[in-house]
Amino acid sequence: MPKKFLQIVLNIPLNQSFTYLDCENPENKSRLGCRADLKFGNRRMTGLVIAESETLPPDCPVEEDKIRPVMRFLDEECVLTAELTELAKWISKYYLCSIGEIACSMVPGGKRESDAGGFSFLEDTPETKARELSEEQKVAVEGILSQNPHNKNQLHYLYGATGTGKTEVFLQTSERLLEQGKGVIYLVPEIGLTPQVIEAVVSRFGNTAAVLHSGLTPSQKLSEWRRILNKEARVVVGARSAVFAPVPDLGMIIIDEEHDGSYKSGNTPRYHARQVAMYRCARLGIPLLMGSATPSVEAWKMMEEGKIFRHVLTRRLAGGAMPEIKCINLSGLASDSGAISPSLQKEIEETLNQKRQTILFLNRRGFTHFFRCNSCGFELKCKNCSVSLTFHKAEKRLRCHYCGWQVSPPQQCPECGSLDVGYSGFGTEYIETEVRAKFPNAKVVRIDTDSLTHKGELQEKLDAFKKGEYDIMLGTQMVAKGLNFPNLKLVGVVLADTGLHLPDFRAAERTFSLITQVACRAGRFFPDGKVLVQTYCPDSEPIAYAVAGKTKEFYDSEIKTREMLDFPPFSRMLRMVFRAPSEAQAVHACSGAAEILRQVLNSVKMGKNTSESIREATNQTEILGPAECPLSKIAANYRQQIILRGPQVSVLQYITSVFSTNYKAPQEVYIEYDVDPVSLL
Repeated sequence: MPKKFLQIVLNIPLNQSFTYLDCENPENKSRLGCRADLKFGNRRMTGLVIAESETLPPDCPVEEDKIRPVMRFLDEECVLTAELTELAKWISKYYLCSIGEIACSMVPGGKRESDAGGFSFLEDTPETKARELSEEQKVAVEGILSQNPHNKNQLHYLYGATGTGKTEVFLQTSERLLEQGKGVIYLVPEIGLTPQVIEAVVSRFGNTAAVLHSGLTPSQKLSEWRRILNKEARVVVGARSAVFAPVPDLGMIIIDEEHDGSYKSGNTPRYHARQVAMYRCARLGIPLLMGSATPSVEAWKMMEEGKIFRHVLTRRLAGGAMPEIKCINLSGLASDSGAISPSLQKEIEETLNQKRQTILFLNRRGFTHFFRCNSCGFELKCKNCSVSLTFHKAEKRLRCHYCGWQVSPPQQCPECGSLDVGYSGFGTEYIETEVRAKFPNAKVVRIDTDSLTHKGELQEKLDAFKKGEYDIMLGTQMVAKGLNFPNLKLVGVVLADTGLHLPDFRAAERTFSLITQVACRAGRFFPDGKVLVQTYCPDSEPIAYAVAGKTKEFYDSEIKTREMLDFPPFSRMLRMVFRAPSEAQAVHACSGAAEILRQVLNSVKMGKNTSESIREATNQTEILGPAECPLSKIAANYRQQIILRGPQVSVLQYITSVFSTNYKAPQEVYIEYDVDPVSLL
């Protein structure tokens, strides 16, 4: 019986494959893309076959008689296609992770298939019929599907406010591609937050749809994966990881709510689904269709430059109108007046009297300890990075979490000399207590990660609110996306500027996006929707522009600011985080690494074989830090960071890969590599 030598990758941070034997293969079947159980040292692990040969590979460091056989194969047919294997190799190189880590995160982990897939249908249930498209929607569909000589890279963007019918354009574009025998991947930010989109896709396409979501068991995911491979499912809808779906004859990838940060993975491998989709579509020569009411700054700039083709929807289709938006300046209110201003309280009372509903939006992910002057509104920022300084109470120091610059807190305002300075912010539970006290007869529900205790509770609460079982819903960014409540009249943003004081260059973009998105919840069906935005900084650009509905003006201003400060999209960034159980270990490792990185950078600059373009890029490349991470301790680990910034991501990747190849971290120190980070917390 002929032996086969298999190259197998494992879910470990070693960027190499390992040679194993396939001894029991009488039919000489190909094992490419199949999963295999094997012994790795003393551990039993599951790996993926990425190459096979009849002879021992010449670079194999082990003699033939020392090579172990595979214990068993989990698949009769491949689960990782040749296209996905090549994609895994690119992601490994781009995002500085091992090919095994990314390949093993692509495929489901189920050992056997389950009959209980994602969704089931009664055959006689009528599917939701396609709606009649408006003229704007028709133009968009035709423009997306046509071969435009001015859009050779086939990047499309569907831009329009909430309620203008973006989902129907996505669905009808998908239908047209299915008629051509092609498949579609439809990405949504987070499955739990976009139930209506999932429902629309599944009801439109029935058994032709596969849903990949975190609620499925590994075996159920494997069943869906097989349905996709076998062309039983042609439209795949899911969150970030659905970008890896093995769709044969893929015709398009759709990214709904393109701006959303959840498309970037927070764990290794730290890929961004948008970047992966761009690469996959470019390799296959197919369109990538993105959509949002608040595009990312990077996408907006590419649209302005003509690199992404923009299709615009302007008319709300359900008969509603854009809501009336007002700003409430909290600076003039007494410090003990609470989180709900008199103006917002009055509007909530009127809404309750009309038997209509209210959403109060809380941006929980903010730091309360930022310096501000209560007289003139001045905020203290880093002299080097122009991001907000964070107050460290124990040390009584204000510190920048980009470059490490720090300063003692001033006793008076540097701008106007006022002594009325301090630090402010609201807590979630405090606000809930206040709402229940001020509106004792209202039925109140809170939706955030702390208040959700069991599986399915999010959907239960959202459905209950939609049915009118609650009068007031308090929520975090969970309520800002894709939700549709017919009886909703009032949206109150409790503190709009919390996110502004995050030590992150994307703080303004996120603040503008959140206000705009949450404001769009009101007025979907009736023309009397109202949005009240409470803020200490009514004149700050992201808040002022969001309230005034001046989208273009915001992006123009933000792009100028980014250019002036050399932040993306005018530069590329790579972040390294050093985690350790002791602060001294993290500081020592990070400081030493910064020195080595600077040496590597200098050696590239001075290298004899360095091209002129690379030398120019390295001259503009800088290493920021070492500095403490804004979230300095997570899960009993202290965190320090280094940020590489420059005009070419390839230079940053090269410097970091040289460092990682030659640097052995101390035993208790773990290093995270994050290419194109979306958050620096």
